[in-house]
Amino acid sequence: MTDFMRRTRILNELKKIKESPPGNCSAGPVSEDDIDHWNGTIIGPTDSPFEGGIFKVVISFPKEYPYKAPYIKFLTPIYHPNVDKNGMICLDILKGQWSPALDITKVLISLCSLLVDPNPDDPLWTEPANLIRSNPEEYARVAREWTVEHAS
Repeated sequence: MTDFMRRTRILNELKKIKESPPGNCSAGPVSEDDIDHWNGTIIGPTDSPFEGGIFKVVISFPKEYPYKAPYIKFLTPIYHPNVDKNGMICLDILKGQWSPALDITKVLISLCSLLVDPNPDDPLWTEPANLIRSNPEEYARVAREWTVEHAS
């Protein structure tokens, strides 16, 4: 894919996300001069311990995009088994299950789904993974506490 085609693809995704933003999510370039680096926001989904939290993410598009997944990292601390203390995310579509048919809107929707339905069997952070398996109510309490402390 040429740089022109890649740039066109990213600009089309930006247009799509502006015209029809996914629920609870937004994203866009850090500056007009740099379409490769975006900031994103995820509003904690209803009926999750993250409800009402505002979570910031950074998004970088690699030179091989869309054949290689975007790099996404949480900036806002979050107590979640699939997000480590540095904000790195364990999500299949950001790794081996990436496909050029996916786009940033689908990735943001998947991140929202991950907040509602964590996967403790494939954790990046074992503490919340162990807690969600042994005491889901306590996991929800701690995750909510972190949300109030870091994402309000």
